[in-house]
Amino acid sequence: MSFDRSDVELIERKTAWQGHYRMDVYRLRYRLFKGGWSNEIQREVFERGIAAAVVPYDPVRDEVVLIRQFRPGAYAAGMKPWLWEIVAGIIEPGETPLEVIAREAEEEASLKISRPEKICHYLVSPGGTSEVCTLFCARVDAAGAGGVHGLASENEDIEVSAVPFERIVQMLRDDEFNNAKTIIGLQWLALHRERLRRDWR
Repeated sequence: MSFDRSDVELIERKTAWQGHYRMDVYRLRYRLFKGGWSNEIQREVFERGIAAAVVPYDPVRDEVVLIRQFRPGAYAAGMKPWLWEIVAGIIEPGETPLEVIAREAEEEASLKISRPEKICHYLVSPGGTSEVCTLFCARVDAAGAGGVHGLASENEDIEVSAVPFERIVQMLRDDEFNNAKTIIGLQWLALHRERLRRDWR
């Protein structure tokens, strides 16, 4: 059985909170696999925006440029709040995902990207947020990558490191990454690395 958006009855949607982000409350019903309709349910949906992210990979040096920064969500979850991540950002009105990854690579890591290749477009956490992320891998020159970057106007304090691919694999094995975009992107790179090293030289 195939369902689509026409199989949902939206009863009401209202904004419960508008701050740096937004929280909307939905009242709705949806068709059931066994036939008929569900009871009316109410769910809060976190409206964070639409994101784009990129794995910055240097095929000559065989290095990935990673960033590390403070994340309040990790802090709230009781975890170490400085996370190893890939470059990412929220898409602003009028921007494309490709424009965002180019802008964020420059702002967060002082990198110029080329030859971006789309990995996937996925829901970040569909049980409670509408956020989607378009994920890419792109070629960079990692020579000299490092230091601390970010926009002071956004209170960004971002450490940048060029990490050898062998070390990336070990970090994946040791469960050192704990955010979806980074894990998905680096595992994709592990599957496609040999092709990229051949094609991107």
